[in-house]
Amino acid sequence: MAAGDWTLTRLRAAVAGGDVSAREVCDGYLRRIAAADGRIHAFTTVLGEAALARAEEVDRRRDAWRDRPLLGVPVTVKDVICTRGVPTTACSRILAGYRPPYDATVVTRLLDAGAVVIGKTNCDEFAMGSSTEHSALGATRNPWAPDRIPGGSSGGAAAAVAARLAPASVASDTGGSIRQPAALCGVVGLKPTYGRVSRYGLLAFASSLDQIGPLTLTVADAAAVLQAIAGADPADATCATEPVPALAGLFPGDARGARIGVPRAALAAGVDPEVLRAFDAALAVLAGRGAAVVDIDLPHMAYAVPVYYLVAPAEASSNLARYDGVRYGLRAAPDGREATLAAMYDRTRDAGFGAEVKRRIMLGTYALSAGYYDAYYVHAQRVRSLIRGDYDQAFADVDAVAMPTTPTPAYRLGEHVDDPLAMYLGDVFTVSANLTGLPAISLPAGFTRAGLPIGFQLTARPFDEATLLRLGDVLEQDAPWSGARPPLAPA
Repeated sequence: MAAGDWTLTRLRAAVAGGDVSAREVCDGYLRRIAAADGRIHAFTTVLGEAALARAEEVDRRRDAWRDRPLLGVPVTVKDVICTRGVPTTACSRILAGYRPPYDATVVTRLLDAGAVVIGKTNCDEFAMGSSTEHSALGATRNPWAPDRIPGGSSGGAAAAVAARLAPASVASDTGGSIRQPAALCGVVGLKPTYGRVSRYGLLAFASSLDQIGPLTLTVADAAAVLQAIAGADPADATCATEPVPALAGLFPGDARGARIGVPRAALAAGVDPEVLRAFDAALAVLAGRGAAVVDIDLPHMAYAVPVYYLVAPAEASSNLARYDGVRYGLRAAPDGREATLAAMYDRTRDAGFGAEVKRRIMLGTYALSAGYYDAYYVHAQRVRSLIRGDYDQAFADVDAVAMPTTPTPAYRLGEHVDDPLAMYLGDVFTVSANLTGLPAISLPAGFTRAGLPIGFQLTARPFDEATLLRLGDVLEQDAPWSGARPPLAPA
């Protein structure tokens, strides 16, 4: 097996055992990035010299750091997560050149775990999108088919892992932004329970929905990254104090006795036939390994997308008000007509934000405006509570809820860029986990006849990531496609 196909856990063991140096590993991945990223554009910043210096530090301290869970493992960080002294732009013109003076908590924890941060990954601007076409720095391509989207908003993170340019990525998920690109790129993507991982240092999109999690090649690798970054953080008032269990002991996974609920009514229309076939095949694997598959009802799931696209833009409207050209980021030059403060705000925000971000700010501002607040935002929050109630009722009988991650495989670049409604409807199976705060995972579930990856999603009770990981590992054990490599992955 080529080094680029090594899992995170195998790489960590090789470095800890002295079979390979962290510098050799880092240099190998940097060479792979140089060879392939010109065709994929997964990265916004590659930390060549800094990453090699960090790898050399790991080698010098290997004996003292031998027990660190990510020792010498190269990791990428999505460009909405602050990295001290390294550009963090949310892939937006309005933050061009911004270099934070501090690390996000998750970055600090990655470093404490012995990881080597090798770069920042591309995303839709301020994580608002499902295709990574809304990046001011250019679109990312799917490593399995360069004419297709990689998903979004964490398309760069998923593409980097799929193309073996990094064994792990850390990204954010507001409505499916980890799971949807994981599905479309054929990797594992885990959105933890809201509050399981600190959001300190994450450039906020929608504060009640945002969550940070890993993308990896295997379920065990996702568990290792989650173990490293999860846990209470006094810097984030929304971060939970719930203890993080020892996740390594979950493997190999076991499905015996598990009950998996399937909301069949939600799959009755709008799902690609090949996606449905892969979904049923994944359920059959779990059933064959001892799980009981039962039908459940999520009666308010049909309202999840409209609720999400009221709540998320409303919170974005508030969060993005801080980008005004005064304290940091872009400031538009005077145009010679008006030199007022209000005119500077207008010019800066008009020049700095892209079309999709402007669309969501306007939607959110409208939903929060006088006369419409109760009719739209408050009503959406009430339905959000009903959606959570549906899941609570389901979890009285089942341990996990299964759905496809996406209704279709990856579509072609540009196919929906001028049709935001079609793009929004692609989030139909992912937004509920964010609205409810529940943990969810996307797992590879095979390929279409054209060779495009398909994802299988499981959602569990709050803080029960363990069930997702156990069941995910069972599916992974029986996956005949696990050795497949995308055409754009360098040899």
